Amino acid sequence: MANPNSYKYQKRRLRSSYVSVVISITLVLLLLGILGILLLNTKKVSDHFKEKMYISVYLINDASPAKQKKLEKWLQLDERVKKVSFVSRDDEMKRLAKELGDDFTVLNGVNPLLNKLEVVLKATFVTPEAMESLNTAITKKNSIVSYTHYDKPLLKVMTENTKKISLILLILSGILAFIAVMLINSSIRLAIYAKRFTIKTMQLVGATKSFIRKPFIYTNIVLGIFGALIANSLLALGVYYLSNKFPELNLLSDYKMLLVLFGSIILAGIFITVFSTFFATKRFLKLKTADLY
Repeated sequence: MANPNSYKYQKRRLRSSYVSVVISITLVLLLLGILGILLLNTKKVSDHFKEKMYISVYLINDASPAKQKKLEKWLQLDERVKKVSFVSRDDEMKRLAKELGDDFTVLNGVNPLLNKLEVVLKATFVTPEAMESLNTAITKKNSIVSYTHYDKPLLKVMTENTKKISLILLILSGILAFIAVMLINSSIRLAIYAKRFTIKTMQLVGATKSFIRKPFIYTNIVLGIFGALIANSLLALGVYYLSNKFPELNLLSDYKMLLVLFGSIILAGIFITVFSTFFATKRFLKLKTADLY
């Protein structure tokens, strides 16, 4: 007759191993989720600053309104251009007067500034090559353009820093993904280790490897989904808190991308648990009876 105390001990031990697996999965997937949020918002922040860059197209003084409108339309039809804004010389004078102080005055009663168009490119095309290409096209094809200008040094620094940050985040993602697999794998292996005698007993009575493996895989898939749901809940609370605390981050605007991220976390939880369980059970199925001790 089985000892009731021994049965209760084994049950408590099994429950404890399940809890440790769920906690490991939750913490690791939460870290991956936070990294995912950072990656998504790094691109958003990068795009935001890129679209602050623009090409200033200064027009000659005697440019006719018709030619100016034609130039604006030509720019708006270009796939690289997001927005074209007209800034009059008087508006520019007022802006400079505000920035430089009340003592700023026009030269001999004449406004020396030129009317201009501010051409904002889509974030994808804010690169030194794309901006220089459009800048050259504007200068060559339009007789009403006096000259053009954009901040080349700033654009170069921004492009280089964006590449560096993207590379760092990519490397960090790889390291975290590796750590995630290792941590979850260790927890699952410990949980299966506790049932190694059950595995060997089933083998001895003729159970196939796939038959023995299936219950472990199904159980750990459930644990993986459960851990992923807890991680998603914590992540959602964090995003909601940050969006209220810092509304300028606009974290909830791209809800479709957040749903994709939450779905990816669930899939990651399932994939990692299936992968780890398969190889952990494979290892114990190969053990000889003497090695179980």
